[in-house]
Amino acid sequence: MTTKLKGFILFAIVAAAICVRLGIWQLHRLDERRARNAAVSARLNAPPIDARELPRDTAEARFRRVRVTGTPDYEHELVHVQRSRRGSIGVNLLTPVKTPGSDSAVIVNRGWVYSADGSTVDHARWRDRDSSFVGYAVEFPSSGGATYMNNPAQLSRLSYDVVSGALPYPVLPTYVIALDEGDDTTSAANRIARLPAPALDDGPHFSYAIQWFGFATVALVGAAIVVRQSRANASKG
Repeated sequence: MTTKLKGFILFAIVAAAICVRLGIWQLHRLDERRARNAAVSARLNAPPIDARELPRDTAEARFRRVRVTGTPDYEHELVHVQRSRRGSIGVNLLTPVKTPGSDSAVIVNRGWVYSADGSTVDHARWRDRDSSFVGYAVEFPSSGGATYMNNPAQLSRLSYDVVSGALPYPVLPTYVIALDEGDDTTSAANRIARLPAPALDDGPHFSYAIQWFGFATVALVGAAIVVRQSRANASKG
C-alpha cells in the first residue's frame, strides 16, 4: 500500500469521524428542541394568568399564557411594518393597554391587517370592542430596533428601546401576542388576523443528522472501493 493511498484512507476515516460527530450533535440539538417544545407547550396550554402577575424574569415570563385586561390606548398605537400573511403585505398592530393599578402599559400585538404600502393603516377601523386579550408573552430585545422612514410610530425592527421611546409612559419589557380563541373563518379583509402560536416542530435536525451520517458512509465506502481497486490493480501487475 503506497503512502499516497494510506494518506487517502486516513483522510477518509477522519472525515467520516467528523461527519458522525456532527450527526450526533444534530441529534442532541433535536433532543434539546423537543425538551424546549414540551416546556413551551406546557406554558401555552396552562390557564392564563393576569399580565400583572408575569414574572419579572423575562426568561420565566416567555411563552406564558396571559390575559391582559385594561384600557387600550389606540391614540398611541404603533405598527410593525412590512409584515406578510398568505402572500399579502400588511402591518401588525401594537397596542398599549393600560392595566389598573400599574403605571406601565402592556404592549399587545393584536395581529395583522392589510396595508397597501406595508406601513400605513386606518387605525380607527381596527379598534377592538373588547378590552381583554388572551395570548402569550414574549420579551422585547433590549436594543437593535429601528423605526421606519424615521416615523417613531412605525417600527421595522422591534426592541424595547424604540417601543418605549415612542410612548409617553413606561411599558413592560414583555409584550403579549394575542391569540384567536374563536373561529378564524372570517375574511381577513373584515377582521384582524391574530398571529399563530409559535411552531413546535422538530425542525431540520433529524434530516441534518441523516445527511451527516450519509456523508460518513460515503467517505468510508469510497475509501473501501479505492483500496479494493488498488489491490486488484496490484495483483494484475
